[in-house]
Amino acid sequence: MHDFRYKNNELYCESQDVREIARSVGTPFYLYSHNTLVDHFRKIEKAFKSVDPLICFSMKANSNTAVCRALVREGAGLDIVSGGELYKALRTDINPKKIVYAGIGKTRREIEEAIRADILFFNVESLPEMALIDDVADMLGKTVNISIRLNPDVAVKTHRYVVTGTSESKFGIDFAAARRILERTEAFPNLRINGLHVHIGSQITRSRPYIRALKRVYSFMKKIPVKIEYLNIGGGLGIVYGKERPQTAPRFAKAILPIIKRMRVKVILEPGRFIAGNSGILVTKVLYLKESLQKNFVIVDAGMNDLVRPSFYNSYHNIQPVVRCLQKRAPYIIADIVGPICESGDFLAKGRRMPLIGQGDLLAVMGAGAYGYTMSSNYNSRPRVAEVMVIKNRFHVIRERESYRDLIKGEAVPRELR
Repeated sequence: MHDFRYKNNELYCESQDVREIARSVGTPFYLYSHNTLVDHFRKIEKAFKSVDPLICFSMKANSNTAVCRALVREGAGLDIVSGGELYKALRTDINPKKIVYAGIGKTRREIEEAIRADILFFNVESLPEMALIDDVADMLGKTVNISIRLNPDVAVKTHRYVVTGTSESKFGIDFAAARRILERTEAFPNLRINGLHVHIGSQITRSRPYIRALKRVYSFMKKIPVKIEYLNIGGGLGIVYGKERPQTAPRFAKAILPIIKRMRVKVILEPGRFIAGNSGILVTKVLYLKESLQKNFVIVDAGMNDLVRPSFYNSYHNIQPVVRCLQKRAPYIIADIVGPICESGDFLAKGRRMPLIGQGDLLAVMGAGAYGYTMSSNYNSRPRVAEVMVIKNRFHVIRERESYRDLIKGEAVPRELR
């Protein structure tokens, strides 16, 4: 599942001692296993081998250039949702024809930059967006590939913030509206509408919602006057954070491939969490142990600004000591593991049973490779943390820790305030 394992009671990332990395780079920091990252990509590639898919890693999960470059070298495409992600994607030496552009709020400038870069296509979320892309394409003298994102109105069991395929969601176009668009393609002379896109949510652990969604898409395809060349089935495959038992890539593929093969289309997938999630951890140091009348607190140097998932989604992350206690029956405490941010919602775990740990000890927050750094911030004027990757027998700092000087970069004091 991942390459973070104990050797002689010390946590290693592949062949590297996590404690030694911490001594070198300081805490907190994100640590990625290159081997795990690539292995997870290969697992989904192998599972869908029979349809020769284009697997576009979802950059919103982890947009570090080294992470994306590692996957591009394996043959991955990239799924982007912003001009910034396009800018970073193009610096991975990717073939632009392996880039697909999603997101409901693309600006004119972002659309123009993507057309000039000659990406594969846009996943379109509304009629006004189509009109704008057509206008920009006309200005540039280009014909642009378009994939319509359908909203299949399929509910999934996951956090409500990451459900994207229901009628209440802001994402996608309902079937009736999409059919009306496809019946008047001549209104968009600079667009080639040759794809459909469906993405129903994130951290989905069962195949049944995908099957329902794909059956609805297949039924829709039979009724439209346009030949569909590409079907983008999105991402959203769940991973193990705690007690989940998500489907494996082979089981997922076995469940949905019979439907996909009947469609006779080029398949695109957009996994993010499935590839990156368990390839990374957040390493943090214990600052203080605090006892109150009702609770124990383990105060660490990583906060909600570094990993917002527990506060934002009430997400569970397994938290382990970097160095395990040698005692067979080691004492333990029940504690909230909290950060230094001035918010009551600043926590990494609540009511967690932990081995008795001390000031200065290191903890590893597992499953932090996706939606960790990409959702981090400078809240409380805290510099963002370093990112490190282990490749074979060496570790590499793939993003330097921010300095205090970085916190004021771009700021200016008006003359009247000097």
